[in-house]
Amino acid sequence: MKFFRYGEPGAERPGVLDAKGRLRDLSGLLSDIDASALLNVTGLNLDGVDLEALPIIALDTRLGPCVGGVGKFVCIGLNYSDHAAETGATVPPEPIIFLKANTAICGPNDNIERPRGSTKLDWEVELGVVIGKKSKYVSEADAMDHIFGYCVINDVSERAFQMDRQGTWDKGKGCDSFGPIGPWLVTRDEIQDPCNLSMWLEVNGKRFQNGSTATMVYKPAFLLSYVSQFMTLMPGDIISTGTPPGVGMGQKPPVFLQPGDVVELSIEGLGRQRQCVVDAQG
Repeated sequence: MKFFRYGEPGAERPGVLDAKGRLRDLSGLLSDIDASALLNVTGLNLDGVDLEALPIIALDTRLGPCVGGVGKFVCIGLNYSDHAAETGATVPPEPIIFLKANTAICGPNDNIERPRGSTKLDWEVELGVVIGKKSKYVSEADAMDHIFGYCVINDVSERAFQMDRQGTWDKGKGCDSFGPIGPWLVTRDEIQDPCNLSMWLEVNGKRFQNGSTATMVYKPAFLLSYVSQFMTLMPGDIISTGTPPGVGMGQKPPVFLQPGDVVELSIEGLGRQRQCVVDAQG
């Protein structure tokens, strides 16, 4: 199934796509698509529910982040062999882990806010893995059972903050609006092979990223198992698994986002995002 959340920021309600791809309201059956709902997976089991009888949601309704109340937003760096090559780096012998602030999370079509002092605002289309069970010291063999589903993520990055301001990558990864997720939370059973999905990203109609999850070095099951050795993952937590080549800093010369730019991205079977770049206010 494809779940989503809709409505004003901070007041999103749950929804589901029906067989014809229409947006249906689930708020009469479920309070939210969040950690408690994922933990109680039976609450998201809609067997026997007539989706055609649920209220239809207007197509122009704002879509929020596809998961609410995310506790941890874990990201993996340099996880695509072809992306590592374009940056002049080598794939690390173990996954690079960094955390994105959960205040970065926003809807799939919300604006990207260029933060104050930004000079190198960049994009990254990524496959998101949404955790469905408490995961601590999980074996790779059991890891798939701990994945609830998948989503599209734009790992928006400010490269000057990330690389030129000393310290960890988090400075350039956690700004407000730097984590659009969704539109859909697609259940694991709908994605036959998460390691063979086409993915792309365009800026102002020009395609910069045109890749596949097939070039991921460390696959979702391994990543969940690996991360769970260092921290307990909880239902609703997200792992963002890295990006293929074509990011702005990899262009010759580099290309970075400016106010007024439009970013569009998609992963096969998981939906599409569209963001406009604006200067941050406040």
